[in-house]
Parts: sequence; C-alpha cells; structure tokens
Amino acid sequence: MMDNIEEMLQKADYKNVLRYFTELSRVPRGSGFNDKISDYLVAFAKEHGLRYVQDELKNVVIYKPATPGYENHTGVILQGHMDMVCVTAEGVEHNFESEPLELFVDGDMLGARGTTLGGDDGIAVAYGMALLADDTIAHPALEVVITTDEETGMYGAKGLDASLLSGRFLINADSEDEGVVLVSCAGGLRVDGSLPLRRTPADGTVVSVKLSGLLGGHSGAEIHKYRTNAVYLMARLLFDLKTSAAKQKTDFMLLSFAGGEKDNAIPSAAQAEFIIKTEKKGWLQEEMDILLSRYHKELSGSEPNLKFAVDICGNEQKDRMALHPADFEKLLFLLMQAPDGVQKMSSDIEGLVESSLNLGIFSVEECRANFHFSIRSSVGSYKYFLRDKLEFLFDFVGGSCEAGSEYPAWEYRKDSVLREKFTEVFLQFYGREPEIMAIHAGLECGLICEKIPEMDIVSIGPDMKDIHTPNERLGITSSVRVYRFLEKLLAAL
Repeated sequence: MMDNIEEMLQKADYKNVLRYFTELSRVPRGSGFNDKISDYLVAFAKEHGLRYVQDELKNVVIYKPATPGYENHTGVILQGHMDMVCVTAEGVEHNFESEPLELFVDGDMLGARGTTLGGDDGIAVAYGMALLADDTIAHPALEVVITTDEETGMYGAKGLDASLLSGRFLINADSEDEGVVLVSCAGGLRVDGSLPLRRTPADGTVVSVKLSGLLGGHSGAEIHKYRTNAVYLMARLLFDLKTSAAKQKTDFMLLSFAGGEKDNAIPSAAQAEFIIKTEKKGWLQEEMDILLSRYHKELSGSEPNLKFAVDICGNEQKDRMALHPADFEKLLFLLMQAPDGVQKMSSDIEGLVESSLNLGIFSVEECRANFHFSIRSSVGSYKYFLRDKLEFLFDFVGGSCEAGSEYPAWEYRKDSVLREKFTEVFLQFYGREPEIMAIHAGLECGLICEKIPEMDIVSIGPDMKDIHTPNERLGITSSVRVYRFLEKLLAAL
C-alpha cells in the first residue's frame, strides 16, 4: 500500500518532501515512544555526513554549514517535533508502537486509514530532511531541531540545552494554515483531578450507552469552533435521566463512565453503564428516546454524525457494585460545574481565544474518578485563575487536583526582522501579503524564547485539517508549495 502511495505522490513531489513524509509514516513516533524515530533521524544525519546531537531526551539537532557567501548571515533554525498524537477511529485497532500508518490520497489531501496521520508534525521533519539533503539551495548556517513529546507536555523543548543553538532566526513548522504566519501563541498547563468513590451493591437491569461520532479535534486550534465534548454530553444525559427519575420517585446507579484519549484533544466518544430497577425498564426506554431525540435536534447543525447506541440488558442482575448515591451526586456535580471550552476572548486581537479549558480524558475506576484537563491562555494570571477554580471545585466535594506540564506563552515581538523579511518574500512568492496571526494553541516557541529571549521567531505550515483525529488530512500541493517558499526565504535571509 505504501509503495502505491509513493508512486501516486511522485508526480506531485518536490525535493523528496513527500517521499520523506511517507518514509516517516513507517516509523513509530507516538508521544512517549521516541527511540525509533530519534534513531532514524540520527541515521539520516550520518548517511549525509552531517554533524548532529542526540540528547538524553532523544531530541535531535542536525547542523548544516552555510553555503558560500552566507557565512556571516544570521543562522537559521528550522524546528518541529517528532511525536504525533495516536488516535484510532471507532472500531479500528492499530498498534502505534510497531505498525506503520496506512496512507491514502483523498483528492489533494493525504490521510491515514482509521488513524491520525501525524502531519502534525511529521511535515516539519520532512521539511528538515529535504533541506539537509539538498546541496543546491543557498542558505545561512542551518540547524534542524526536532524535539520529543511535544503533544504530551513539550518535554523535549523544556529539556533542550539552549547552548546547542547558535542561530537566532527560528522558523517553527508546526502550524496548519498555508498563507498564515503565526507570531504569538498561548501558554498552558495540565490539571489532573481525582475524586474518591465508594461502591455499594445494586440489583436491577443494566443499561449500556455508547456515544460516538462527534467531531472532536485539537483543544487549542479548534476550541473556538465550540465542538461538543463527549464526556460532558454523556454527563448531561446522566444528569437529565437522574432529574427525570426523581420525578418518577425512582433512581439509578452508575457502574462505569469513561471518555477521551488525549488531554489536548476534544473527546469525540464516551461510554457509560448504569443499573436501574427492572420494573422501570419501560419508562427508561421512553425517557431515553425523548432525551436522545432532543440532543440530536440541538446538535444537528454542529455535530451531524452524533450517534448513541443503547443496550438494555434483558435479565435482572444481582449485587453489581455501583457508585454510592452520594458519590454519584458529587461526580455529577463536578461534571456539571467544571468549566469547558472557551472561557475568555482576547480584548486585544479580534477573534482570538484568550483562555480555554478542555477535559480531554475522564474515567471512573473502582475507587476514584480521574479527570485530565488542558488549560490554555495567553494571559498567565487567567491561566492560574482557571487552575485555582478547578482546585476549589474539587476541594469542595472532597477531591484533589495537581497541576503540571506547564509551558509559557510566546509573546508578540513588536520589532521582528524575520517577520519583515518573511512578509517581503511571501509577497514576492505568492503575490499577496501573509495573514499575520496569534494562535490559541500552544507551540514550543514560548519555551525557546524563554531560554533565548533574543530569538526572532515565526511559525508556518501547510494546510492541515482535523489534526489529532482520525479525519486528519495534510494538503499535498500545499506542503510542496510551502517548502518551495522556505527555499526562497532561506536564500533571502
């Protein structure tokens, strides 16, 4: 299959950019499993006779000397990350640690069957490899920096030794819109919450509910699209059922509940199981029909593929260990009150999300419920306010929170030589000016600026869609065009 893909892409390719990307798709590179992809890049550097550093975190820096006439120009860093978010479509099994991705062409877009594609940020790695392998282009001293574990906390960039970098122009290739140059990004942190739970025996009919088909998406780049979080929608179903059950002077008890796979992805699926008195099965079926019809109607425009699968067991079950009613109340209270999605829009940049929060992973275990939130904000004080708000909420019901994986915002640089030169070359290449934007998603640029304050940075990338989901797509001609532009930009610096 991959060989056919390479043949299909050959005509569209330029300087082997697409070939390198397909080669990368054979190498396991999920977050936390860096050895194979890092060693692959080291082998590439050795093959091309280039100096390199591979640090303890498996970050790789590959150096290429300036071409004649560029020896005294400011050195340029091309930077991206080697890891990818590993998510499968419903019903698809894929071992990201050992199996290659199965790529396919969808018009002018590249995708992977049943899984995320890893265009974020495999395309940056492919760009770096193509630049390093090409001895025909003019450029200042070039340093290609490929970091690890960006998707799970930017750990590679956090541990990167700044003394390895001599360049002071940095082109980050971790963006998703051709024609847009990013000049600022949000900072963020992760909050892990825990709520102790007690169990008690329960008898009755077991009901299983599976929710799927939501769009999901990147919790930074697509949070402004107000996509439905599957965990909260399932929690709403449980809340609405509980409210209706109270009017019937009956109740039900929760057995299990989980949703989401990555803290930086909006959950697109969730599942729950509960138990209800057998004599209330008829009422429950009618009530479920009403509620699910209501949700489909509300979300018909924003979530057209929403699906609910309900299975009501026919046999009475005895002594199932369900959540204690008081703890179920606490859990529902947390899920109903925890903030979600966009919290504040920027007052300085029109249309920019300033602060947001995403519950990306949730699970009910035997004795506790686990919550994993991703907070993003371009204003540090509001980021900490959201953290404190969660801690207050969890403390109130007897739970606890722990914050970590923090990364700083990349603040807008008023005077930027790189941005000015970028705009000039862009106008020559595209015949129009670029769109200069800030982004709500987190980028490693903030961490690098923190280490080297004088670093002048822009962030660019080709067209990508639905990153962090199995619907992820990478623009084929867009990827090639952005690389051609990079060649022009390097020659002009």
